[in-house]
Amino acid sequence: MSSETSSSSRSSETLSGREGHEAQPISETAASRRHLSSRRSFLVGAGAGALGAGLLANVPLASAHQRLTEGDEAILRFLSAAEILETDFWQQYNELGGVQDSEVPGGSGNSAYTAALAVLDSDMAQYIHDNTEDEFTHFTFINAYLEARGGRAVSLERFRKLPSSTATGAQQIKRLTNLMELTVHTSWWTRYRSRTKNPDFGDTFPPAVPGLLKGKFPAIPRSDADLTPADHLQAIANTAGFHFATIEQGGTSLYPSLAQRVSDREVLRVLLSIGPTETMHFQTWMDKAGNAPPVTDPTNGLVFPDLNSPPFGGEDFQTNLIMPEPTIFLDRKFPVCSIIRPTETEGAAMGAVKFLTDDGLFRGQSPAFFAFMTDLAREADAARPERSHQ
Repeated sequence: MSSETSSSSRSSETLSGREGHEAQPISETAASRRHLSSRRSFLVGAGAGALGAGLLANVPLASAHQRLTEGDEAILRFLSAAEILETDFWQQYNELGGVQDSEVPGGSGNSAYTAALAVLDSDMAQYIHDNTEDEFTHFTFINAYLEARGGRAVSLERFRKLPSSTATGAQQIKRLTNLMELTVHTSWWTRYRSRTKNPDFGDTFPPAVPGLLKGKFPAIPRSDADLTPADHLQAIANTAGFHFATIEQGGTSLYPSLAQRVSDREVLRVLLSIGPTETMHFQTWMDKAGNAPPVTDPTNGLVFPDLNSPPFGGEDFQTNLIMPEPTIFLDRKFPVCSIIRPTETEGAAMGAVKFLTDDGLFRGQSPAFFAFMTDLAREADAARPERSHQ
């Protein structure tokens, strides 16, 4: 997406829903509430979206006597939905390529895919597991916090309709997201290495892997047929490696962008405490993406280049540079500064919806799903700081 050229699209480097649909209200059913106490049955049975409201609703909070402002509730509801979607696709990654244990149950692993991911780093399985668990805790906490402050938790269960991979190791359940037809944006690679440009100023950046923008590519094996030939499976693992960082850089920008619109100090604390974990994820995955071996997929022609060679390479683009280079911020009159970018708040939520849509994560989803996500994003973007209700 040309996300660096407008407010909402700038954030899209970081989910456009389709407009014109009327969103339907979603609430937890009595049946789903009965399952809230069992994290394992939640993950093994329905998937990441099933667990939501009520988990911590009885925990006393410093601000529990104050209802959330409409704006703060809208921001938290949008973030909860985004985290539910993240959990859904991270769970798919973990089932096939992560550590299989009781902390993140659900799959049984796929040894060939796990080995291809390990080419990027021997610890990939552990990192995938831990990222999955982190996203699970994010949406369950936000939903619980919403209820504790008199707000409405979010469930996406009625949108769970997409098929699972049939490869060995994957659960055969319905999903919210599609990892088998991705169009991955990798311009974050050059954006975070630029010393003179910032998407908040309208600047644009070339992708690290141009081929990932030119088709619909799997980031997990769609079936056991994708386990060979070896270069095809490695290209799938490489796609996953870049997709990991692409998604987590989005959360890295989304939280500080929306934090600028909250009213309540405790809500601000929630966003400022969760957001930096997304940054920790991003830096980890940027490092691992740099280890993706050059390969050409013999089945579709997708090329992963050597990122240490022209047109990249050199001092600014060597693959072990994983900390943000200093760049322009707020005004060109100021000295350059090492920052998260973008952090422009205007249109941040709609930009995030557009980004995830452009990424292909929602291919096959219903018009009602896009309408619901668009409605959540509009409400979050309309939030303005105000005094909390007493």
